[in-house]
Amino acid sequence: MIDKQALYQEAAEAIMEANETKANEVLAMAKEQDMDLLDLLVKGYSAGNEQLGERFDKGIISLPELIYAAQVMKNITDEILGILNEKREEVAPVRGTVVLATVAGDVHDIGKGIVASTLRTAGFKVYDLGCEVPVETILEKAKEYNADIIGTSALLTSTLAEQKKLEKLLVETEAKDRFITMVGGAPCTSRWARKIGADGYSENALDAVRVAMILIEKKKKEEE
Repeated sequence: MIDKQALYQEAAEAIMEANETKANEVLAMAKEQDMDLLDLLVKGYSAGNEQLGERFDKGIISLPELIYAAQVMKNITDEILGILNEKREEVAPVRGTVVLATVAGDVHDIGKGIVASTLRTAGFKVYDLGCEVPVETILEKAKEYNADIIGTSALLTSTLAEQKKLEKLLVETEAKDRFITMVGGAPCTSRWARKIGADGYSENALDAVRVAMILIEKKKKEEE
């Protein structure tokens, strides 16, 4: 049996090397050992993909190399999410409850829909409130569904203020400690998240799963 950490490393290297054969071999070994495939995706393949981006930023690899590796990452991600989606039909979500919404004044819904789907596949119970949702409604629904995480999307610079407004509302209503907050959307950054007091930021659907898992685990440890 191969050590879990060793498989994570092998998965990361497969992406950095743009080696799809190796990526599939690692997945096969993980399935044989009944590993958590979401952990493998996040801590293995995704970690390699992140390192790949850093290498490109530093000029170590070329754009064609990055594109080829990105295709390998996409294929292995689709494969794993497909497996997880099949399993999801057999068992109830256990990782946590998430309320998602695109903030008031913003009609963009596609990106958030992909995040919702990916989170569900990863084992989260997700309530998608849709778009143009006032912060008061978001908080009301988070309480109603006893959410662990509130995730908001802002695709316009002009609607970023709504994410800040939600953080202020949580503090004013003494609900800040009750919920984990995550933000996303094209104009969002990790710096913006820190500035307004949000707990996490993600730039895509897979990153949202990774961040949500980390924040949920952190919250559980704090409550023990």
